[in-house]
Amino acid sequence: MLHEGHNNSHRRGDRKVEELAIGDLLPTAFDGIRPIQWIGRYSYKKSDPSKPWVKDVLPVRIARSALAPNVPHADLFVTKAHALLIDGVLVPAGSLINGTTIVLHDARELDELEFFHIKLDRHDVIDAQGAPCETLLIVSESAANFADFYRRYGVPASDELSCVQRLSFNGGRGELKSRLRSAISPWVDRRRKLDVIRDHLEERGIALSKTSELTY
Repeated sequence: MLHEGHNNSHRRGDRKVEELAIGDLLPTAFDGIRPIQWIGRYSYKKSDPSKPWVKDVLPVRIARSALAPNVPHADLFVTKAHALLIDGVLVPAGSLINGTTIVLHDARELDELEFFHIKLDRHDVIDAQGAPCETLLIVSESAANFADFYRRYGVPASDELSCVQRLSFNGGRGELKSRLRSAISPWVDRRRKLDVIRDHLEERGIALSKTSELTY
C-alpha cells in the first residue's frame, strides 16, 4: 500500500501520516502551530490485478532532493493535483513531472493505493518529508471516510480560498504552450512563472540524474 505522507516535525520529530490524529498539532508555513481538523483517506483498488493502473489515479513520485538539496529528504508520493509551495506559489505535482526526479509512479507492484490528506480549519502549507506541501483545500465525497467528516462538521465548504496563489497549466493545451515558450526562451524569453519553475526543476533533475545524489 502506498501512502501520500505528511510528517509532523513538531515536538516528536517526523511522524508517519498514519500515526497522526484529529487534534494533533502541526507547524504550518503561514499560521503557526495549528491542530488537525480531519484526515481524509482516499482509497483505490484494481478491478483486475493483471492490468496496469489507470493513469488518473497514479501518484507522482518526487525523489529525494528533487526540489532543493535534501528537499524532500526522502522520496515523496502525492497525487497529481496535490500542490507544493515553490517560489511563493502552489504548483500541482502533475505540472512538475520531468521524467527524472519527478515522475508518474506506475505502482505496478501494488493492487491498492491509499492517499491521506490533512485538513486544517484553514488552507495552509505543512511539511511532508521535508517538502512544503499544501493541506487539503476541498473535502470530496470520494473520500473513503467522508461520512466521518460529515458527522463532525456537516456539509464541507466549497468556496475555501487557497492560502497563496496556485499556478497550473490547465490541461494539455496549456502545457504545450508552456513548452513552446520554454523552447524559444534562449532567443525570446516569454516564459511565465510556472514555466520557469518547471524548467528549473527539469534542469536540476538532469543534473542529479548524473550523480549519486538521485536514488531509486
